[in-house]
Amino acid sequence: MRLIGTVVVTEIEMEIEMNLADKYAILKQEADAALAALDACKVEIKKLGRETLEGTHVVVTLSLSERKSFDAKAAAKFLTEEQVAACTKVSQVETIRIKPRVTVEA
Repeated sequence: MRLIGTVVVTEIEMEIEMNLADKYAILKQEADAALAALDACKVEIKKLGRETLEGTHVVVTLSLSERKSFDAKAAAKFLTEEQVAACTKVSQVETIRIKPRVTVEA
């Protein structure tokens, strides 16, 4: 059984032509749970403070490096509106959101 929002879905129901929206919601929920478990594992690895962890099948390495980033908001304070506009790039972003269906009982 799997929980989608507040609805429990059985494995049998999942195999019967599942609505694509419901299928996406289930997969998203499972991915989120896997990412949460992965994040928790990362925390444990960092706590150990070791550069290398050897497992039976893999070797995991932990390294520290520096990265420079550009603060566009701070830079914009030193530029004219025209200069900021000339440096602005517009791109399309796709977003998929999941909201549970609301059923109203009479």
